[in-house]
Parts: sequence; structure tokens; C-alpha cells
Amino acid sequence: MTPETRPPTSAAVLFDADKLVLELRHDAEGAYHAFPDDGPGAPGAPRVALSLEEALHARIRPAGTAEAVLRAWAEGAAPRGAVALADPSAAPPVRVRAGAVVIRNGAVLLIRFTEEDGASHYEIPGGGVEEGETPETAVVRELDEETGLAGTVGPEIARVWKDGRHEHYFLVAATGEVGPPETLDTYGGVPVWVPVEELPATPLWPRRLSWRIEHWHRTGWPERPAELADSITELGPPCGW
Repeated sequence: MTPETRPPTSAAVLFDADKLVLELRHDAEGAYHAFPDDGPGAPGAPRVALSLEEALHARIRPAGTAEAVLRAWAEGAAPRGAVALADPSAAPPVRVRAGAVVIRNGAVLLIRFTEEDGASHYEIPGGGVEEGETPETAVVRELDEETGLAGTVGPEIARVWKDGRHEHYFLVAATGEVGPPETLDTYGGVPVWVPVEELPATPLWPRRLSWRIEHWHRTGWPERPAELADSITELGPPCGW
């Protein structure tokens, strides 16, 4: 492999005043943004400048680099210059998961897990995609197993890479009522309804998705799935990136 064809290993974090400069590119799913790299880049790709608020809701690749840059920027220490490229989507996943975002009467259905010290954390209902399944099929099966609800799959709203997993999250319209605990397969968790407005302060996995669900519920769901790397290991501190 010659230097001209070797994949780039770093990207350039450039700012124009207080806006992040990115390349606007397109693939089969539509538009996305990318950091200018140390290679030839995308021929003819125009550059755009995004505010922090705009960047938080943009599809920026690679997702791992975007997570690191957005977190630092949101915390007031945006990096500048060369940063390492981190693309979790390029590695084969150790597990593929499908999650159901079910909202009813202003509340979202979550699975609550209580620790020995009484503290709780939450997860979106869902589980592993089995051999021969699609994520759409798996999310309906998992919703039934974990909550007893029947579901109709709507649009995919997010793809999250976390700890080697590739996770798909769908809006799901669910019917029925949550089943008795003894009939549910939740690994010790309990299905609960949490007001959507409380999500930004709820210790929910994946952390970078929780506040976005509340935002999208107020402002409209994304036309294409958000693409998020999530390396957060502590759920207590607030997350706004």
C-alpha cells in the first residue's frame, strides 16, 4: 500500500471562529459530515461550519472521533489540530442489539435495575439480534419478552456503538399492558414508565441517546438515524453532547 492509498489515521479539527469546520459528504443514505483528514479527502467535498448546537445533531463520521471532539467542546475544551481517527463502525460487532423506544402518554418505557445500595439505572427494552433475525424482527420479540407488549416497528432513530456492540434503536408503537413480573425476561429488571421530560437527568444507557430522545420528542424525530459512539461508563454526571 502506497502512502497515497493508505487510509488516513488522523483528522483535522478546524474552527472558524466558534464553529467547527467539516466536510459535507454523501452516501447511499444521504448527507453526513466528516472531519478533514490527513489524506486526499473527498474530492470536491464542500466545507461547512457548524455551531455546537448544530454539530450535536449532525451525522458526523467517524463516530468515535465525533464523540471525543463533541464532549471536549461541550465541556469548554475543544481540541484543535490533528486528532486520531476512531471508527467503531469499521470493526465487526461482538453483539448486535435492537432497542424499542416506546412512548405513551408522555412517558417512555424503560427497564429499571436496582443495585444493592439502592441506586438505580435504566435501559431501553431490547436485546441481542439472533441468527436469522433482522433488528426489526428482534426488537418486537425482545419487547414482548421483556414487557409483554406487542409492538409495531416504526423508523430507526439511532445507531449506537458501545463496548463493541452495534445497537439499533427504533420507535415502536406498542399495544397492551405490561405483564406480571414473573412472566417477563428482564434479568432482574422491572419495566417502568418514566416521563420523557426527565430523560436528560435519568441514569439511562446509552447515555448519549437519553437526552436526544427527549429533544426529538419535543422537536421532531430525525429523518435518518443518528450515529453515536458512546464510551461513557458513569451514568451519574449530566451528558449534553
